[in-house]
Amino acid sequence: MRKVRPLLFVAALTLGAGCESGSGAPPPATYVLEDGTTVGVDSLGAVSLTAPDGHRLAATASGRSITAHRFDDLVTDTVGFFRFRRLNETVHPASRFLGSERTADGVRLRFEGDGGVSVEVLVSAYRPGVATRMRVTATVAGAAPTSLALPFACDADASFAGFGEQYNQTDQRGEAFGLWTQEQGIGRTGGVPAGDEHTTYFPMPWWIDWRGFGVLVDTPARTVVDLCAAAPDVAWVEVEDGAPVDVLVFHGPRPADLVRALGDEVGRPPRAPDWAFSPWIGMQGGRDVVLAKVAAVEAAGIPFSTIWVQDWVGGRRLTASIYELNYRWIADDALYPDLAGLVRTLRADHGLRFLAYANSFVIRGLDHFDEMAAGGMLIRDAAGAPATFAMVGTEASLADFTSPDARAYVRRHLEAMVRDLGFDGWMADFGEWMPTDAVLADGTSARRTHNLYPAQWHHASREVMDALRPDGDWAVFSRSGWTRDHAEHQIVWVGDQEADFRATDGLPTVVPAMLNLGLSAVPNVTHDIAGFSGGPSTKELYLRWVELGAFTPVMRTHEGLMPEANWSWDRDAETTAHFRRFARIHEALGPEIRALADEAARTSAPMLRHLAYVFPDDPGSRRVSDELMLGDTLLVAPVVTEGATSRSVYLPPGHWFHVWTDTEHDGGRTVDVDAPIGSPPVFSLGRPRPDLRAIGS
Repeated sequence: MRKVRPLLFVAALTLGAGCESGSGAPPPATYVLEDGTTVGVDSLGAVSLTAPDGHRLAATASGRSITAHRFDDLVTDTVGFFRFRRLNETVHPASRFLGSERTADGVRLRFEGDGGVSVEVLVSAYRPGVATRMRVTATVAGAAPTSLALPFACDADASFAGFGEQYNQTDQRGEAFGLWTQEQGIGRTGGVPAGDEHTTYFPMPWWIDWRGFGVLVDTPARTVVDLCAAAPDVAWVEVEDGAPVDVLVFHGPRPADLVRALGDEVGRPPRAPDWAFSPWIGMQGGRDVVLAKVAAVEAAGIPFSTIWVQDWVGGRRLTASIYELNYRWIADDALYPDLAGLVRTLRADHGLRFLAYANSFVIRGLDHFDEMAAGGMLIRDAAGAPATFAMVGTEASLADFTSPDARAYVRRHLEAMVRDLGFDGWMADFGEWMPTDAVLADGTSARRTHNLYPAQWHHASREVMDALRPDGDWAVFSRSGWTRDHAEHQIVWVGDQEADFRATDGLPTVVPAMLNLGLSAVPNVTHDIAGFSGGPSTKELYLRWVELGAFTPVMRTHEGLMPEANWSWDRDAETTAHFRRFARIHEALGPEIRALADEAARTSAPMLRHLAYVFPDDPGSRRVSDELMLGDTLLVAPVVTEGATSRSVYLPPGHWFHVWTDTEHDGGRTVDVDAPIGSPPVFSLGRPRPDLRAIGS
């Protein structure tokens, strides 16, 4: 597995990073905070935390210095992929521990080092009994550093699960990567603009240690982590911001406690309406085509509640097989004459909800650009002109949501989509492309705003729906995000996978992405059946992706980037029967999914759960990244390897029933099971599921 090992961490290790000690070193000390949390400080200034109930929490690495960095930053971005290069970097370890003392707020530690570096750490009971805060402040020769690197202890049993949407696995120990909202990758094979295994739409500087605590680095800034990669005893977390760094350590001890406490802190999404948990069918091609496809789905006996139509804005052909949408918030009247009437007909005659598409881009030459530019509603460059970036065959800008006029303009168009056209929601696409050198209306730093822009974009949809659909009868799904975007989301889909079986960015990446989002307090997730980019998709890929989709809270199809060439539910009779059967299985799971949605709205509990979330005391469950639990009793191990007709499945402790055969297994071990198409490995804990087994095509 490819590991990126930034030079900054190597520098910190080689340029005096070990804390100095000697006969005059401050003695070890122990303090008890007002909530009963114990703060231990060793003679080198390493901090260890113990929860009031006695279980161990996070610790900094003894003998490793908090390190300030000064550098000039060179940032380049190409179609939403960002590359960072440091120039003139100097490294300043705070290697001398000066001592610790009790304060009115908790415990203060002070450090200094050569080059005029000074560091203060204040440890306090942030949320008594739930979370402890370490606030780290540093100066170099009296000025704020460019970044601050914190050394966390990495003992033999340390684990690092979460980090927002990560596609490779759940425990990131041994990995080194940056956290920055951007395009997730096209193939993830490296280079520009392909991305790599850690480029992602929704990163988050948060991890769970399976031993019973969680760590949130609460910052909007780019954060770079080295999780025991450069050195086995230390996990470096570097925040590229000169402001004080807040680290919140959540006590747990169970993963469910950690996710709930994280949701209490960062917010939680509103519950989607019941109809959102019945299948959605993607359709496009104009009014007549949509009506014909609706009739075909109904004639095939496929249960569905919703259609979503992305080309309501019109578009153009880039190639014979690739169709590019018009990124705007106005209907294409030629393609969809009387769109409001179509939406009413679908609701009245077919009982269907209508979802559309909305994009954060403002395209030069399309409807909004000139008006927004003239009104100062777009992000600007240093000369005061609209800041633009290249796209395929055109250029675009972004609404400046720090401008009240821009917020009102975008809201007005989104409101019209609901009020005038009757839409029940939309895909709120993109949000990751804010240039770091843009000039914003309120004077804030675009670099510091970059990771927050998704929340600003998503807030526009949330604000409109709260105003026009206060009863919650709406569905918006989005892909980008960062810490504290949680309350603006409703449903998150895991982005534009390649329409293939590749482990870099195809079907195998979907389950880890959903699990890591769930561990990061993003409870309602979905994905494109069967991928988006590349293609054309094959029949086998489509059938396998449908099987996974049936056990996902929102089962949703997408035509992909090559709609005519990609495989689809109606391509042949076998595929239609397969899709119908798994859509019916999804419908049968509806009461359970809706109950999970209720729980998620209260507690942020993920609807799709990592095995260790459900079985926290089972070490074997912690290592699994390619299986998931729907709730606490249904284990799904999707087949994600091309040509495979069997797979190995780890079953946690308990008594399990194979759903399709009723075969019984004792857990705590790995079993090999047959898994032909139509029978993905699904196991029920403690009881058989004749209701699912009986569903035919």
